[in-house]
Amino acid sequence: MTAAYFLLPLDLLGPRRPVLSWTLLVLALGVIALLLLRQTGDVLTDRPGTRPGFAIPLLMCASVLVFAGAYYVLASEPGGFDGLRTRVDALYFTLVTLATIGYGDITATGQSARVLTILQILYTFVFLTAAATAFSRRVRGVVSLRHRRADPAHPPESDDTRGNGGDNGGDQNG
Repeated sequence: MTAAYFLLPLDLLGPRRPVLSWTLLVLALGVIALLLLRQTGDVLTDRPGTRPGFAIPLLMCASVLVFAGAYYVLASEPGGFDGLRTRVDALYFTLVTLATIGYGDITATGQSARVLTILQILYTFVFLTAAATAFSRRVRGVVSLRHRRADPAHPPESDDTRGNGGDNGGDQNG
């Protein structure tokens, strides 16, 4: 994914094609958000067969790269950013914004750049935080299950990552 970020012809987007640029951004973030919500829902409902350990981190990285690409494209707009010139700068700005560090060496000075930065902050609060929370919940459940299996005081038939004591609400024989 990172290689694609550095190889995609992002220079074809930007001020010359604003409608296409914003449309691609909204579509990419929308698809990633829907996939994140699906994965998050699967974790929260303990849907069997889900692989959040693979999908959630991959989707989170994809969203970071989409925002970095959008920042890079907007940097070609006069007055958009101060200090953002390369794709590495854009990736750096995305991660600094995501982590809410804000060193101040790159600043969004144009209105479009500020709108995109606000969008990233809101996207992070809603989608990435929910996905990270669901992912950490699943990891804690798996770790807890492994510890209980290793502990002879907890027999395997009482293992349950949902915390309902192994009772699945029905007859286990049929």
